[in-house]
Amino acid sequence: MSKISEPDLNILRNLCMASGVSGYEGEAREIMNINLRKICDDVEIDNFGNVIGKIKKERKNNEDVKKNNIKKIMIVAHVDEIGLMVKYITKEGFINFTKIGGIDDRILPGQRVVIKAKKGDVFGIIGTKPPHLQKEEEKKNVIKYEEMFIDIGCNSREEAEQKIEIGDVIIFEPNFGNLNNDLYYGKAVDNRVGCYALIKIMQEIKNLDINAEIYAVASAQEEVGLKGARTAAFKINPDYAIVIDTTIAGGTPQIKETESNLKVGNGVAITFIEASGRGVIVNEKLKEIFINTCKEKNIKYQYDVLEGGMTDGAAVYINKEGVPTGVLSIPTRYIHSPTSVFSLNDVDACIKLVVETIKKL
Repeated sequence: MSKISEPDLNILRNLCMASGVSGYEGEAREIMNINLRKICDDVEIDNFGNVIGKIKKERKNNEDVKKNNIKKIMIVAHVDEIGLMVKYITKEGFINFTKIGGIDDRILPGQRVVIKAKKGDVFGIIGTKPPHLQKEEEKKNVIKYEEMFIDIGCNSREEAEQKIEIGDVIIFEPNFGNLNNDLYYGKAVDNRVGCYALIKIMQEIKNLDINAEIYAVASAQEEVGLKGARTAAFKINPDYAIVIDTTIAGGTPQIKETESNLKVGNGVAITFIEASGRGVIVNEKLKEIFINTCKEKNIKYQYDVLEGGMTDGAAVYINKEGVPTGVLSIPTRYIHSPTSVFSLNDVDACIKLVVETIKKL
């Protein structure tokens, strides 16, 4: 069973509890900024909102890089989360909203949310027409988010406008805790658990004598088009890239093994292909290194062949003339929902595999 120190647990908890909807990653981004500054030689927040930390290899100039074969390795974990945004306020004081990122309408009714308003957090509940009042035909259909509303306890538009305004972002109510043994749950596990792993990886690498420049990227706006990783890859132009994310775990009722045979607690997931090839097709050399390293170092691992969904790897590996890119994921239950479940053992396996891989690269 994995053990986690109280300071590390606090970092993980703070990341999951923080607000960071795509394009509005400020709170979560600042946690990454603070923690990477304790480790890296240089840290910047770029024009797009990515946090980029760098552990430098001493060099005189760019010619020195070529002469000594100093590689640039980029490790990416996206810092944004799915969420909502205030779209309209009714005359009765209820809120219509739009979605940011991929959210299944079926999970929304009754959820507690927090509107990140300029004047302070406003708590609300997502409401819809009660089933008792629905006609038989209505009961057969999934209620669309456009038919839902958020109740913040106001009686008029004027009262609501004293608290919020159109364009305010909305997060699911923050939560984090221990479910059982090494299993933890939390909001925005996708991909704050990857961000936590990124911090721990850089801590490990800092103490190693590696002939490479290592870049840690907490990327913005992954959930809405893999955007931040694309701009960061263009800026860094790495020789290799490793992307850390979450992936869909099976092992629960109604998920067939043919749909996902990944299980929480069975190790880090090594991705082969995403979205049937529309996403990243993982570099053969890196895939081999991942698998051989797991065998050599006794790291628990699983294979991940994705038919749907993509990671930042899909944007990074087509940068300029192409970047050999690997994707490692932490199997997670209930991703893209208000609360997800993951194993610290899988997180530790991911951290160890990335560190050992970088030694070989």
